[in-house]
Amino acid sequence: MSATGGTGMPAAAPGAMGHPTPAVAPDAAGHLMCSARRCRADAAWGVLWNNPALHTPQRRKVWLACDEHRAYLEEYLQVRRFLRGVVPVAELDRLPERDGP
Repeated sequence: MSATGGTGMPAAAPGAMGHPTPAVAPDAAGHLMCSARRCRADAAWGVLWNNPALHTPQRRKVWLACDEHRAYLEEYLQVRRFLRGVVPVAELDRLPERDGP
């Protein structure tokens, strides 16, 4: 994996599961919001996943989940065998906030 993890984003330090903890970007107001469709709740969880047909085993992508949508997002990924773990959002690295669009 390159220093950017192949994403153009800085690679994160290994997390509790021995894999890099993905970095997440806050929205324009600096908030981390749930990834569930039409949900604007604050994220409490990072749902870590990868698609083995597309990603290396070390690669972790992250969906953010509020308490209400955590189980739904976990199940969605688990059925597809993409789920790799769930961590509190506080354990995720945050990318610097962007200035402007």
